[in-house]
Amino acid sequence: MSDAAISDFEEFWGSFEGVKTSEKADKKASEKKYIALKIVVFVLGFFLFVEGIIYAFVLPCFGHPAIIYSGLDSFARKDIAERLAPLSNSSWTGFDTDRAASILSNVSYIERVSVDKRFPDKIFISVKERTPVAKTILSVNGVSKSVQIDENCVLFSIQSDSILQDSSVPLISGLPIENLQEGMRLPAKYRVLMEQISAIRNLSQKYFAAISEIQVVPKEYGNYELVLYPTQAKVRVLTDRSLTEDALKYMMVVLDVVNSIEPDVVEVDLRYDSLSYRCR
Repeated sequence: MSDAAISDFEEFWGSFEGVKTSEKADKKASEKKYIALKIVVFVLGFFLFVEGIIYAFVLPCFGHPAIIYSGLDSFARKDIAERLAPLSNSSWTGFDTDRAASILSNVSYIERVSVDKRFPDKIFISVKERTPVAKTILSVNGVSKSVQIDENCVLFSIQSDSILQDSSVPLISGLPIENLQEGMRLPAKYRVLMEQISAIRNLSQKYFAAISEIQVVPKEYGNYELVLYPTQAKVRVLTDRSLTEDALKYMMVVLDVVNSIEPDVVEVDLRYDSLSYRCR
C-alpha cells in the first residue's frame, strides 16, 4: 500500500474517532442535565411536601382548635363555651383537656364528661346530661327557683321550658333544703323515693300527669310519709313511703269510689293498709 493511501486512511479513521468522541460527550452532557433535572424536581417536590405537611398539620396544631360537642340535649353549646372561656385563647397544643374536664365536671347538670384531642386541630367534648326525675321549687334570695333532681338525689338547674313544663316530671315539696348549692345531694333516705319515681316515669302510662304535687312529710326517727295531690280532684291523699304503680292505681280507684259516695271529701288516708277519708 502506498504512503498516500495510508495517509488518507489515517485521516478518515481520525475523523471517525472524533465523531464517536463527540457523541459520547453529548450523551454524557445529556445524562448530566437529566440527573440535574431529577435533582431539581426532587428538591422542589420535597419542599412542596414539607409545605403541605406544615399547612395541613403543623400550623393547625398551633392555631385555634375546632371544638366538637356531643351529648348535649337540654343545654345550649353557648353555655358550655362560656364556661370554657378561660381556655378560649389556647391553641390545640396548649389546650388543657384535664382542666376543661374539671371545669365541666363542676357543672351541676353534667353527670359525666370526657375531653379528647384529635390531631391536628380538633377537641371532642362528650357530655352526659343529668336526667331529671323530679323537680321542686325553692326560694333563693327571696326569688322562687325551679330545681331539678336526678335519680341519685343530685340537685341541678335547667332553664329549659320543655323540662319545666314536662308533666311526667313530678313536683315535690317539703324536702329539707335550706341553703341551696348547685350539685348538692339530698339525704340518702330520699334516694329510694327518687328511684321509685324514676321507675314509674319509665312506664308507658303517664301516671304523674294526674298528680300535681307530691309532698314529703317528715316523721319522727328520720322517716317520712307522702301526701299526693291529684290534678283533677281537690283532695289530698295520705300514703306511706311506698310509691309504686300498684299504689297509684289503687289510689285512683279509691278516689273514684269515694267521690261517687261522698263528693265533699277533702282527704283520703291510705296509710297502715287501711282506708279512711275526711269530709269538709
